[in-house]
Amino acid sequence: MGEGTTAMGGFVTAALGFPAVLFSFLLIVVIGYWLLALFGGVDTDGFDGGDGLLAGFGGVPLSLSLSLLIAFTWFASLAGTVLLDDLELSTPSRIGLGVGVLAVALVLGTLGTRVIVVPLRRVFGPAKEPSRRDFVGRAAVIRTSSVTHDFGQAEVAAADGSTAIVDVRQAGQGNLTAGSRVVLYDYDSEGEFFWVESLDI
Repeated sequence: MGEGTTAMGGFVTAALGFPAVLFSFLLIVVIGYWLLALFGGVDTDGFDGGDGLLAGFGGVPLSLSLSLLIAFTWFASLAGTVLLDDLELSTPSRIGLGVGVLAVALVLGTLGTRVIVVPLRRVFGPAKEPSRRDFVGRAAVIRTSSVTHDFGQAEVAAADGSTAIVDVRQAGQGNLTAGSRVVLYDYDSEGEFFWVESLDI
């Protein structure tokens, strides 16, 4: 019991020592933030994005990047604070080395954050811009009286369930009329229309 109390007291002392104390309070804020987010008390999207300096972790929500940065820097600064306490230095030397530990902790925190963030960019990266080519391979329904090599329109559903009216063309001879089901098998970017083939074959 006594050893556990001593260890806990040593941990608290180190966490409140310079430079760890600077990030101990920030870590408490981070923990409180994520607890509130867990119970719906804050909107995590409201603290994300932007083009500022700390948004340079690229594509990953700023709230997550900052939380990782603070956590890694706190851990590094705590380890440095423990080492300084063991050296039993004078106050001026303690402060001077503490500033050095702070700088090293920031560097290590940034590196640690990047190690975690880089793989997460694929998950949180910007969504792919929608393209008309996304319709290629999808089924559609003819909405004009006929489809020829230079005339025709069809209604096609996107992956999100929304629908669009697109220009379509038929390469060969066929009897595509209103209500016929077709597949959009190619897109002509110059003419901005789709080549279609009947699904009733």
